[in-house]
Amino acid sequence: MNRISRRDLLRGGIAAGAVAVGGVIGGEALSHGRTARAIEAERADTVNQLRRLAHRNARRAPGSLPFPDLPAGTDTMPEIEHILVLMQENHSYDNYLGMLGRGAGQTPRGDGFTIGANGLPTAANPYPNGSIQHAFHMPTDCQVSGGGWNGWTTTHTAWAGGAMDGFVAAPPFGDAYPGATAMGYWTETDLPFYYSLASTFPLADRWFSSVLGPTYPNRRYLIGATSLGLTSDDLSQLSTQPPNGTIFDELDHYGIPWRDYYHNQPTTGIYLADPASTSPDNVSFESFFTDCAAGTLPGFAIIDPNFNNASEENPSDIARGEAWSSSAINAVMSSPAWSKTLLVWTYDEGGGYYDHVPPPAAIPPDAVAPVVPPGHSLYNGFAQSGIRVPAVVISPFAKPDFVSSVVHDHTSILSMVERKWNLPALTYRDANANDLMDFIDRSRPSFAEPPLLAAPASFPQACSATGPGQIPPAGSISTPS
Repeated sequence: MNRISRRDLLRGGIAAGAVAVGGVIGGEALSHGRTARAIEAERADTVNQLRRLAHRNARRAPGSLPFPDLPAGTDTMPEIEHILVLMQENHSYDNYLGMLGRGAGQTPRGDGFTIGANGLPTAANPYPNGSIQHAFHMPTDCQVSGGGWNGWTTTHTAWAGGAMDGFVAAPPFGDAYPGATAMGYWTETDLPFYYSLASTFPLADRWFSSVLGPTYPNRRYLIGATSLGLTSDDLSQLSTQPPNGTIFDELDHYGIPWRDYYHNQPTTGIYLADPASTSPDNVSFESFFTDCAAGTLPGFAIIDPNFNNASEENPSDIARGEAWSSSAINAVMSSPAWSKTLLVWTYDEGGGYYDHVPPPAAIPPDAVAPVVPPGHSLYNGFAQSGIRVPAVVISPFAKPDFVSSVVHDHTSILSMVERKWNLPALTYRDANANDLMDFIDRSRPSFAEPPLLAAPASFPQACSATGPGQIPPAGSISTPS
């Protein structure tokens, strides 16, 4: 069987455009009975069509400035001096915030679960045998252990072309737990700090991960506005830097200070060849608390968790991650720098957990196709947003009692950084992403005095020793009559 090389995939990739032609770009990486030349011809034809669509749908191109009449590097937003990002791991919006404001006597906030007459979410997904797995409250704060549930193929299976009914049928979380785990969710009782945060500051209920795939591709979008073809967490496959560099290269070029505060792995290292991964601007997490206390936070910063136990990725106890996030967010709010800060709390991707809102089409960042194993589908490439994730914008200028339903993804953060300092766009994706201006009112600091938020859940939880409990719980599966 002839095979298409990685070089062929990169050379014949997807150009910038807003929609996929016919819903599939290139079909399978290699189909039985078809020659590599035939597949390459099909790919080239699709790419040409997408290039034409790009000119029609993209408002701006890579390298363009948000404010063309101003010099690059101009500070257009002096009232906000610090833009910070706290990105946790692997939870969908419904999984964490689907029950926000949906308790007895509460007012629903954000586009979460629809609640039935029994007071429970109506959300459900089918098993391959026709049985129905209903959404259920996770028994404990602990998660199951498994793998492969947030990969390229799995997330596309869960997405199901927008039907959002493939989560249970997708590859399971682990041998001991069927795909039912995807339908689990937590509530305010489990996540009191996060619910308080999302009830106080502006909530995004249309914030999507940047790609239907796992952590590393999505974090590449956060710092480079492209995964450069990466669809897995195997960085050894692709170590090339993006042609226009990362946001750190832009910040360095214009003399804007930045930091990656990290425990055991800086997000900057997601691009192996990125000099930023070994930069002196990667500093220990302890320095974050020092800088907060002194009011010396940089212009831009990523606040990385301990990815071994506090990132909230399974099988971590989510209470540990919430406690860590609480300590970091409270440090920012008590900092002398609070009055000029904007902090984004979000998640890199959905982690295999269910969400009911279909991700919209997206503008592909560049002309690089997804690099997938032989025989796996390219689907519609990078012309597709990923699963919806929680996101809250925290700032003294944040709009009170506000929910934004504007479509955002992780490159919206880049768009905001570029807007503030009038920096050139890195790719088509960040050039055309909605920034964060809808969350704030620069004329009126509604949270000049930081609000008091609920304390996080206690940690450690007993489940750290006993396990996550019975999943799925009794009575959560029904059989159609």
